[in-house]
Amino acid sequence: MHGASQPIDFLILGHLTKDLTSDGYRLGGTAAYAGLTAARLGRRVALVTSCGEDLDLSPLSEVTLQCKPSAQSTTFVNLYRAGSRSQRVEAQAMPLTLEDIPPAWRQVPVVLLGPVLDEVDPGLLEAFPRSFVALTPQGWLRRMDEQGKVSLAPWVEIARHLPRAKAVILSMEDLAGDEAAPAAIARHCGLLVVTDGRAGARLFVGGIERRIPAPEAEEVDPTGAGDIFAAVFLHALQAGHDPRQACEMANAIAARSVQRRGLDGVPRLEELRHAKETAQL
Repeated sequence: MHGASQPIDFLILGHLTKDLTSDGYRLGGTAAYAGLTAARLGRRVALVTSCGEDLDLSPLSEVTLQCKPSAQSTTFVNLYRAGSRSQRVEAQAMPLTLEDIPPAWRQVPVVLLGPVLDEVDPGLLEAFPRSFVALTPQGWLRRMDEQGKVSLAPWVEIARHLPRAKAVILSMEDLAGDEAAPAAIARHCGLLVVTDGRAGARLFVGGIERRIPAPEAEEVDPTGAGDIFAAVFLHALQAGHDPRQACEMANAIAARSVQRRGLDGVPRLEELRHAKETAQL
């Protein structure tokens, strides 16, 4: 689980989180959901994160973990009402910089920057010149007030960072449902995916949009679905599939994930085997 000497081919940067739900605290964060998904797809995954001793890391036995010590873990209170989510931050772990990444991990094939609360230095987009660097900018769009209540910043505040990523993946929720935003953001990205729950995903390649429908699914818990989507999408691209095929595969797996709660939504091995056989992934 731990050790920078382990060979890896998929690196994720971002905070693991302690998420308070109606069922109590559970492990969360893009790093957790995307990391476990990539590992079950056969990737050798490492996470660079920061958290406190209050976070139970036992569910992450399938990945290599480099954890920057912190007095506390990033802690969210998540509330869902009528299909929308409100959040409050109770605590925040240490920020992540290049110095936190072992030198042996700086030339991996795939790097995913997955900030959840502005903890990842944007300069890291240019720290991996030999890698396919992808970005889920959700955490760069979040702002919190003095009481810890989370709100969304306009996407234009991070527009200057987007061209430096080879793929950008975010959701309509991250854009506060702004229907005009995806096409505008696509002008800054060579490859952009905007997920939209039951409506599937909007794929932009070179600014040209394609709609990719999602399979029908009975939603139990949408948490982490976008992170699972991102991991599957990036894996499929690296396996040689075109963006449309990668998006279809990611939609299918993400739709399955919302039918279970928390990290239980991370795809199971038998689900991935079936999906890989179907798509020759």
